[in-house]
Amino acid sequence: MARVKRGVPAHAKHKKVLKKAKGFYGRRKNTIRTAKAAVDKSMQYAYRDRKVRKRNFRALWIQRINAAVREQGLTYGRFIDGLTKSGIEVDRKVLSDMAIHDAEAFGVLIAASKKALEYLKDSTPNEFESAVA
Repeated sequence: MARVKRGVPAHAKHKKVLKKAKGFYGRRKNTIRTAKAAVDKSMQYAYRDRKVRKRNFRALWIQRINAAVREQGLTYGRFIDGLTKSGIEVDRKVLSDMAIHDAEAFGVLIAASKKALEYLKDSTPNEFESAVA
C-alpha cells in the first residue's frame, strides 16, 4: 500500500485553530500548541459566560425596577408580590424598560400592586408597607 502523507489535513486543522486565535497576544496567536490551549480555554469561557450574561442582565433589571419602585414607597419584593397577587404577569425585562421609558404605565402597575397589598397596611408597621395605604 502507498504511504499516506498527512500534511494537508494537519495544515487545515492548524489553520482552523489559528483563525480562532486571531487577536490573541504573543505566542498564543501563532504557535499551534499554545494557540490550541488558548482557543480551548476561550471556548470554555464563552460557553460559561453566555449563561453569566443572562444572570447579569436579570440582576440589572431587578436593580432598575427596585430603584423605580422605591421612589413610590415600595420595595422590589413587595412590588413583585403585589403584581403576582393581582394576577399581572410581566417579565422583569419589560418592567425595567417600562420603569425607564414609560413611567406612566409603570405607575399603573405600581398602583395595581399596592391595591393587591392593601391587606398588609394594618398588620405590619414598616415604612414601605405604610405607603401601600
